[in-house]
Amino acid sequence: MDAHQKYLDPATLARLGGLELKARQIVEGFVSGLHKSPFRGFSIEFAEHREYVPGDDLRYVDWKVFGKSDRYYLKQYEEETNFSCWFLLDTSESMAYRSEGAALSKLDYARHLAAALSYLVLQQQDAVGLATFDRQVRSFVRPSAQMSHLKQVCHVMEGDQPGVDTALGPILHELAERIRQRGVIVLLSDLFDDVEAVLLGLKHLRHRRHEVIVLQVIDPAEEDFPFIDPTLFKGLESLPSLMTEPRALREAYRREFGAFLDGVRGGCRDLQFEHTVCRTDQPLDLALRTFLSARSRRRSGAR
Repeated sequence: MDAHQKYLDPATLARLGGLELKARQIVEGFVSGLHKSPFRGFSIEFAEHREYVPGDDLRYVDWKVFGKSDRYYLKQYEEETNFSCWFLLDTSESMAYRSEGAALSKLDYARHLAAALSYLVLQQQDAVGLATFDRQVRSFVRPSAQMSHLKQVCHVMEGDQPGVDTALGPILHELAERIRQRGVIVLLSDLFDDVEAVLLGLKHLRHRRHEVIVLQVIDPAEEDFPFIDPTLFKGLESLPSLMTEPRALREAYRREFGAFLDGVRGGCRDLQFEHTVCRTDQPLDLALRTFLSARSRRRSGAR
């Protein structure tokens, strides 16, 4: 059997049961092979030692230091709160797009990816929160670390249908004000909006001391532009429909779309945000593995 066949392709996932079940099936196939969690380490961040004084809580004594120095030192931490991971899911109209060669729409693909990552975080007994949005926040599910919370998160994601146009920049500013506890923010969106406005919104989240991760979900047809015959392109998010000859536009279109991706990628790199392009023809668990592997390498390099 080809090694690639072990992955769950989008067409197979489309035939399976509910979102919660799919999340478990995506994750359980490879999580056991991870030696170290790529998320672990956000909940209680070690800062420094200080010498013990009478009355201090003995739970925080660093016994390894005591063994080497025969003196009592306490570990000090920047935060004592539990780690929370927020998933921000774009449910605007453009996310409903699915080309003929794709088994899942961008929104369904993003739902599966968010559900799988939620399951992974909850397995570690950390908390998961969710916000869905188009031009406004549609759902806001506060974080919980209970595994039963996965059912609620999946139920909300399945229930929120594609809406209207998006206003991603203002939405990110709003969520930066609403999500006060420091954690990890995972944005799942095609980012079809003004790039500078999006990056400013993401920068606001970082100003709140969140770690920002951008998972940009695109359909293969949006990048490859495989159309040949005269085609009526349906406008999304208030844009008009357009009848055109694709072959005359292909090179210019692909150049513009490539520049769009480069702009997002470069902006995230400059702001030190993690950014991954997820094509909907890519197996979900392969996309998850690629993302987690890259994240593990980054955290190892940070140390």
